Amino acid sequence: IDLIPPHPFPPRHWTPQEAKQTLDRLGLRAGAVCLRYPPEFARGAMNHPDPSARRAAIELTKRAADVAEILGAEEVVVWSAYDGYDYPFQVDYREKWTQLVDAFRECCDAHPDIRWSLEFKPTDENTRFFTVPSTGAAMMLVKEIDRPNMGLTLDMGHMLMAGENPAQSIAMVGDKLFGIQLNDGYTRLAAEDGMMFGSIHPSMALEAMYQLRRIGFKGHFYFDTFPQRTDPVKEAEYNIRRVKEFWRAVEKMDENELENVAREHDALGALKLVDDALRR
Repeated sequence: IDLIPPHPFPPRHWTPQEAKQTLDRLGLRAGAVCLRYPPEFARGAMNHPDPSARRAAIELTKRAADVAEILGAEEVVVWSAYDGYDYPFQVDYREKWTQLVDAFRECCDAHPDIRWSLEFKPTDENTRFFTVPSTGAAMMLVKEIDRPNMGLTLDMGHMLMAGENPAQSIAMVGDKLFGIQLNDGYTRLAAEDGMMFGSIHPSMALEAMYQLRRIGFKGHFYFDTFPQRTDPVKEAEYNIRRVKEFWRAVEKMDENELENVAREHDALGALKLVDDALRR
């Protein structure tokens, strides 16, 4: 289970120790702590213009690693709703980039046994342009941070919002893919729909599963869907069933056929592979 503590575990909620006891009692384990910054960082977290606020955000981020260690989790996923800008000329782009590099290096060095994972997003109602708006930019950031415990969490909906093919993005990230969040969406401008996995783009979902297998992904699957008008338990069951169906389907795909299609850039052959896989 990935836990999204409110910055993290304020007094009115469980302590990390109480959360760990509950997980143990239920036979569950924590996969990651997914950090969310509180509204006082609306002008930026690691990118805040005030150095004291920026320092507070970094310290809060490091405390998330303390929580992860108590929970027995090995990863902290960082998604900031606020690190970016809304208008041209509003920020110094290189300065914001360097601030992120320096902040993540500090976090990685402070907790070398924790895997730090950036979850990018191209746009949001809180921030129209994020400092890291795409998989390519995120990989550039990881390379510049240059720490073995720094990687990425890719969200299917965020990749679709960025105009990406999730399977291609997964292949690009390779062994720096620390986490994957599965969902779907209609890819309308700036819309994160949080639809059930494979419900809108089944062929893309199928290829994403194929690339996860191909890169040897060893992490867990996190379903980031929004059951606002459905039974959340039934939605979770659908997501699990869908992943298993796609996973079994790509297991049965013929590697020779896949290689032939890729070698010839055979569009119709690729569509036939998808049709055959989804009919099995």
